[in-house]
Amino acid sequence: MRRFTQVDVFTDELTLGNPVAVVHDADQLTEQQMAAFASWTNLSETTFLLKPTDYRADYQLRIFTTRLELPFAGHPTIGSAHAWLEAGGAPKNPHELIQQCGAGLVRIRRDGTRLSFSAPPLVRGGAVDAEDLSEIVTILGIDHDQVLDAQWADNGPGWVALLLRDAETVLALQPKPVSVGRFDSIGVIGPHPPHAEVDFEVRAFALLEGQREDPVTGSLNAALGQWLITTGRAPSSYTAAQGTALGRRGRVYVTKVGDEVWTGGYTVTGVAGTVHL
Repeated sequence: MRRFTQVDVFTDELTLGNPVAVVHDADQLTEQQMAAFASWTNLSETTFLLKPTDYRADYQLRIFTTRLELPFAGHPTIGSAHAWLEAGGAPKNPHELIQQCGAGLVRIRRDGTRLSFSAPPLVRGGAVDAEDLSEIVTILGIDHDQVLDAQWADNGPGWVALLLRDAETVLALQPKPVSVGRFDSIGVIGPHPPHAEVDFEVRAFALLEGQREDPVTGSLNAALGQWLITTGRAPSSYTAAQGTALGRRGRVYVTKVGDEVWTGGYTVTGVAGTVHL
């Protein structure tokens, strides 16, 4: 038996964020066992905590969706850090944790009860060409004039991102089903009016996973922050809402400090026990 934790991420109230399943002490599990358990949990991601092989890291993390392994994902990173600390993990540096994963080493810091990770480098960035953009707006069911800009924002899960004219447009989206396409994951963001509770509204669609909408997405928000802050389309520190269309109340805090963009939120343990693996 192994310790098991299910953590709700990007929320301070259980059931309003995005859950991740975390299996502790997973060093003796095979990749096939990990993949099978991740499929069984039926969550967007299930993670496995292992001993690090890099001396600089505090722990190693493997991240599985129901169909594949990811080199990096945001809410699993924050949720797994929460679970590791709650289980008595002690980082080498008291001010930050170092996670080893497929994308390399990821820094995680604690700001009171909030956890934030330093956005990893993009696997693919740059502008979206006209042909790709035409296909994306068709999938989303919007007109070209509703799109202010579009960028590749892939830091592992394959994100392509669109900046729409306002939050209302983001919330009204009803993407069309696709069976085969060039885009696995599409993220959209739009600004709320001045003086609103939050600055932006975000939605994330995993097109090749049954047209699933992700409740709250750390990797996408990290890439959006790198793009929008760097280009001056967002302030150096802002708050994004995500999950509104699904009845969630996710809150993502994005801040640029020096050359780094930090993406974070609150976390809540929902389930704690053991798993027979």
